[in-house]
Amino acid sequence: MTETLPYSWYTDADVLAEEREQLFAHRWQYAGHSGQLAEPGSYFTMRVADIPLVVVRDRDGQLHALVNVCRHRGAEVVSGEGRCSTLQCHYHAWTYDLDGALRAAPRSEGDPDFDRSALGLRRAQVDTWGPLIFVNADSEASPLADTLGELPEIVKGAGLDVDSLRFHSRAPFTLEANWKIAVENFLECYHCQVAHPSFSEVIDVSANGYRLDSSDTFGSHYARLRSGQRNGHYDTSGDVQSQFHLIWPNIKVNVMPGRPNLSVGPLVPAGPERTHGFLDYFFAEGSDPAWIADFLALDDQVGREDRVLVESVQSGMRSGAFERGRLLLPSEELIAEFQRWVAANLNGAAAARRG
Repeated sequence: MTETLPYSWYTDADVLAEEREQLFAHRWQYAGHSGQLAEPGSYFTMRVADIPLVVVRDRDGQLHALVNVCRHRGAEVVSGEGRCSTLQCHYHAWTYDLDGALRAAPRSEGDPDFDRSALGLRRAQVDTWGPLIFVNADSEASPLADTLGELPEIVKGAGLDVDSLRFHSRAPFTLEANWKIAVENFLECYHCQVAHPSFSEVIDVSANGYRLDSSDTFGSHYARLRSGQRNGHYDTSGDVQSQFHLIWPNIKVNVMPGRPNLSVGPLVPAGPERTHGFLDYFFAEGSDPAWIADFLALDDQVGREDRVLVESVQSGMRSGAFERGRLLLPSEELIAEFQRWVAANLNGAAAARRG
């Protein structure tokens, strides 16, 4: 695949609606971290595609993911995050246990046909990888392990014990660009030497120093460290090797070289030409605050440089000057793999509708 997807797929609201259903609604998404649900009754809310979910820890310490839509009239039951003893809808006070079972509905005793046992919140799936929490709005989807595949072992092989990491901070962002442009920017480092000089002081971004690989569920970059214990302002001393992964369709997993670290987060379509996202940063307990500050400064700089790139691409695609672009292989092979995956899923859905 050397031609890109049609540029219209990056601006068309109908294409985005199809993507939300076919690419997001039935797949695992990164939701948050275990520190958000440290105590019984802790909860937070989120959305997968257009489906509102609440993730909650019950009194026995079990995690639950529930569709956050009241079975009465469709209001979203809870909002934000916090702690609670039950999940109570703010509209008519229908009240659910932390596992989603309907506990009470005011005046329901006056309805002889009211079956409380059949009106619990719809279940979604929830699972973890170390402190990372993932959800799937489709209760019938295959387990998280099928999506992660060999990724936990690959990350462990880089010298990183994910279970030992502790949450540090979250960095939210918004891009005025289609979510696929942001994904594709992440899937290649062909642009790094030009656009990311500070990153390129740390990582060998040459064609011979940067390896790309893919599986059915994720694509990966494996990068070598440039020689030296300090590259620019970033101290690279430590045993962790650098690697960067994209879990299809939109979850970034980053490991920088040196001391134990990981950042993870989704790229979420907020409109045909807008993307919301965040990165959660994790480090080993007791990490040097000065080193973390340097780490975050470098990562923030790369993010600001990428923002300029993806928003420029969106502007060019919107112009209608060309119908498609041309990928450069093998440097952009992961983009080709991602675009094949997108096209196969969307075209397969269209074929199924045609019968």
